[in-house]
Amino acid sequence: MTMQIVQTKKISCSIPVFVMIVLMCSCKEKNKMDHSGWRTYAGTAEGNRYSSNDQINTNNVSQLKQAWIYSSHDKDSGNRSQIQTNPIVIGKILYGVSPRLKLFALDASNGKMIWTYDPANDKTRKTDPSALRQVSRGMVYWEDESKNDKRIFYSAGSRLYAINAKNGEQVNGFGEGGSIDLKKGLDREQTEDAYAAGTTPGVLYRDLLITGIRLSEDGDALPGHIRAFDVRNGALKWTFHTIPQPGELGYDSWEDKNAWRNHGGANNWSGMALDEKKGIVYIPTGSASPDFYGGTRKGSNLFANCILALDAATGKYIWHYQVVHHDLWDRDLPANPNLVTIQHEGKQVEAIAQITKHGYVFLLDRTNGKPIFPIPEVAVPQQALPGEKPWPTQPVPTLPEPFARLSFSEDDVKDAEGKTDTAMITKFRKVKHQALFTPPSKEGSWIFPGFDGGGEWGGSAVDIKTGILYVNSSELPWIQLMIDAAKKNEKDQTLKGLGSFVSAKYCISCHGPDLKGNGVSIPALTQLEIKYNEVQLRKLIENGKNMMPAIRAIPEAEMNALLAFLLKTPEKEPGSRDKKLAGAEKSIQPGTKEDHVPAVPYIMAGYTRFINKEGMPGIVPPWGTLNAVDLNSGKLLWKIPLGEYPELTKKGIAPTGTENYGGPLVTAGGLVFIAATKDEKIRAFDKKTGKQLWEAPLPAAGFATPATYMVHGKQYVVIACGGGKVGNKSGDSYVAFVL
Repeated sequence: MTMQIVQTKKISCSIPVFVMIVLMCSCKEKNKMDHSGWRTYAGTAEGNRYSSNDQINTNNVSQLKQAWIYSSHDKDSGNRSQIQTNPIVIGKILYGVSPRLKLFALDASNGKMIWTYDPANDKTRKTDPSALRQVSRGMVYWEDESKNDKRIFYSAGSRLYAINAKNGEQVNGFGEGGSIDLKKGLDREQTEDAYAAGTTPGVLYRDLLITGIRLSEDGDALPGHIRAFDVRNGALKWTFHTIPQPGELGYDSWEDKNAWRNHGGANNWSGMALDEKKGIVYIPTGSASPDFYGGTRKGSNLFANCILALDAATGKYIWHYQVVHHDLWDRDLPANPNLVTIQHEGKQVEAIAQITKHGYVFLLDRTNGKPIFPIPEVAVPQQALPGEKPWPTQPVPTLPEPFARLSFSEDDVKDAEGKTDTAMITKFRKVKHQALFTPPSKEGSWIFPGFDGGGEWGGSAVDIKTGILYVNSSELPWIQLMIDAAKKNEKDQTLKGLGSFVSAKYCISCHGPDLKGNGVSIPALTQLEIKYNEVQLRKLIENGKNMMPAIRAIPEAEMNALLAFLLKTPEKEPGSRDKKLAGAEKSIQPGTKEDHVPAVPYIMAGYTRFINKEGMPGIVPPWGTLNAVDLNSGKLLWKIPLGEYPELTKKGIAPTGTENYGGPLVTAGGLVFIAATKDEKIRAFDKKTGKQLWEAPLPAAGFATPATYMVHGKQYVVIACGGGKVGNKSGDSYVAFVL
């Protein structure tokens, strides 16, 4: 069953009619959304990345110049740090986050710093260094005008901070000296070493801060509870279990009746949207863990891969729609939904639009979750690994039309000039399965669009006047290849042999079975001895770095063996072995996190992009696109390449588009602004035609979503330039543009 609805109750009222009219007018005024500023992540609680500002328009956008640049000077020298922040502007102050998760306040007219808060200097506790190597996509602003109380809420790792918006100091009355630990209260013991981070901000409803959390995607993941905290003191006000507990709706969608204790994930890491008038929060969720083998979590796995509608005041369930049943392909819902009003069959319909990694837009009625256009359940391949039980069907929208290519063939395996690449053809033929929703196998399947989309965390923008959605997409195939989970070689009791087993447990799911990474965003581990000593590498593993999470649950014996293997430490003579390494061969066992949780017999061989020796996608362009989708008709209006490779442009090859991260901004001035591309530029397009009208170079790639605002009668557009992904250099700047 895809959808379930709870009926609401009628409420009687004895308020006099004239009083009711006054109240209704007052409420209408109060709930009227202001789109001229940028006070929240994605512009407003609706999540539409839309601005009513039109000072910058199609006639004058070519005159945009840099207004100011602010640099935090804390980028990573190894080009691994990022900024994914969509800043907010309150009055004349811009708030942003640096690569090292420093929260700062700037004069929005000139970029001059007002104050900075560094979580590394938290006076109430020692900050976990790994927390400062995560990303923050934004923050939430709250104020109580009667008490002149103004706060910024943002996360550094698993801690959610309340910061005084006026001076940058922690609000001592919130939580434990100004912050709360998001790992607490997740119904699991021993969460200290578990991975969790608050990356994308939640939403504010009255005095409630509703939040999700990013989690591990392996078998050790924590559950993805949705929670609401009191903004004044940090007290937990309500919890919704995305992996239902006994007696709760959705509990029977798991064959394992202890799933709520044994499994994790089904979390919201990508943002939310709020209908303040209705008091409903809309929450997209990710897949259940582990990602790619579901034999230990049979069933449709509610409420993973769902759009959830909850009562924002209480957390009570209203409706859900599951976009992928029993996910085996990491098809998390990657961005906050858009709350829109469209014209459908001659009527105005309040709808919710949710983009997906696999290139679809799910368009549902906002009040009950019913599809606006038909979404049939389509039979999908069933041949699977032993012990797996794929779901027999998947929902596939008839409309809106997909914004990304969904398949490719051997005829598409060509370079940008249309020439066949023999080496890439050979790689293509090694992967057996091409059909969408083919279960993972040892023969390999194509994931297209790739694990990073299609649509991604940058989200989509909707022009609220026309109902047209704008979304960028990466069009790069990835390979999904499963291998047997690590088994200890009883014949090899050397430290390197034991370390090889440990690396198979902890490293190959990202870095691949040969530990060579993907040559782009995941580095090779094959020559670590050149760069690190044992102390340095241990610190990196325990604390994490940028997109690599901290791994602190490795037993000491396993850690020592892993370090010996990765650093190619010479084996010592028997009997002269260091005491700290003694007995490693006895203590290292495959095991699982709990005795009653079955071991996962298969894991993915690594996140492998289909790229050629030049580092470019191995299929015909476009490799990245910007798209316009009419939500009223469901039709794709236009599609253009987004980004270029300068070396190809010099050859006279038309722009191919590039892999892209970050989202678009649409304005009443007729423009779509977007950075997101590998070529380190920001661009403006005519929203009606897709014609490019302006571009500007950036100090580093703007892998973030722009914001726009008015100060002193001038409209500004600002973008965070953090780079540090898919082979780009890192940056630590915010750049603003003005006419």
